[in-house]
Amino acid sequence: MTGVAELSGTGRTDRVVVVGAGLAGAQCAAVLRRDGWQGRITLVGEEPHAPYDRPPLSKDVLLGKTDSTALDLDFAQLGVELLTGRRATGLTPGGPGGAGVLHTDAGDEPYGTLVIATGAEPRALPGAERAHLLHTLDDALALRALLRPGLRLVLVGAGWIGAEVATAARAAGCEVTVVEAGPAPVPGALPTAIGRAMAAWYAEAGVELRCGTGVAAVEPGAVLLADGSHLPADEVVVGIGARPATGWLAGTGVALDAAGAVLVDERLRTTVPGVLAAGDCVGYPSARSGSRLTVQHWDHALQSGEAVAATVLGTDTQPYDPVQYFWSEQFGRMVQYAGRHGEGDELLWRGAPGDADWSVLWLRDGALRALLAVDRPRDLTQGRRLIERGAVLDAARAADPAVPLKAAVAAG
Repeated sequence: MTGVAELSGTGRTDRVVVVGAGLAGAQCAAVLRRDGWQGRITLVGEEPHAPYDRPPLSKDVLLGKTDSTALDLDFAQLGVELLTGRRATGLTPGGPGGAGVLHTDAGDEPYGTLVIATGAEPRALPGAERAHLLHTLDDALALRALLRPGLRLVLVGAGWIGAEVATAARAAGCEVTVVEAGPAPVPGALPTAIGRAMAAWYAEAGVELRCGTGVAAVEPGAVLLADGSHLPADEVVVGIGARPATGWLAGTGVALDAAGAVLVDERLRTTVPGVLAAGDCVGYPSARSGSRLTVQHWDHALQSGEAVAATVLGTDTQPYDPVQYFWSEQFGRMVQYAGRHGEGDELLWRGAPGDADWSVLWLRDGALRALLAVDRPRDLTQGRRLIERGAVLDAARAADPAVPLKAAVAAG
């Protein structure tokens, strides 16, 4: 991308500082050391906890199956300096041959190479100061302590997090209502027809789903909807998406897009020399999709953390452009998605929404671009490989759920 800086001196500087101790940052630090970085590595995190996995927060932690989701990484053994409880406040880029400085609320950290991995932060609902957000381990533990039989819980947003929290809350015996401004669950991420198929899961689980109306206000003991109706609510949880946690980069010279994502090139380098970025805060160019992407899912954090380490080490062999993947466990179902669909793609059902399991495919000129699999892990595994190689499918065979996807590749 025009304006992206080269890593002059990368591989020869003494100290790599990784700011953001989530999965992307932790993976970057671990891979750097594993693959031969001999200098200092410092991992700086805002939370007081050692790096941990976020997906289980809305699943196992809320369900009471575990209190910790710490990553299986021994940073002391790796020789990685872990600084927790430090919030990034800015950076001063290094000059030619000179070190830059990461500024934090607990002091400055000089760096030779800086990796930004500060992730995303949940979007708050204006006027909903009483509502809970679910983003950190502490958030999940606090919310779990509130869930009890008969609790009237209102969830704002029928996205992936909303469905997962609703699942856990019902398991705890709560009375759950989910409010979604869109016409069906996961609006924007999936076509309305697919979202409506998922809406039936809410009813089966005893969850009231209210679509097509927004929230006007969160009041003591109630939620006022835009249509004028009131919902009794002992507690309210907001899950309406997240935005890149990059406000601290204002005025640093690191270019951001309109949504606040760090603009990087195909090697995850920013516009400032010696500064790279990975994870949920990044907007990277994808030749596969023909656009610049910001992805806020576990698999991207893992892969981009490893890829940015390879760029620092000079061992990267290809541009960063993986097949996207994410999953959600909700209402007793495993929902998995791979690839990226777009306007004009042909939508093809494998099975029907009322079936015990089904998938949806998106084709462009016959080539598989994306798929959503509901309790069909084999479809996901095979489909992900087919997307990677740009395979063209025989639509008639691909629509038959009895035919393995790999056997639906068009002849010739």
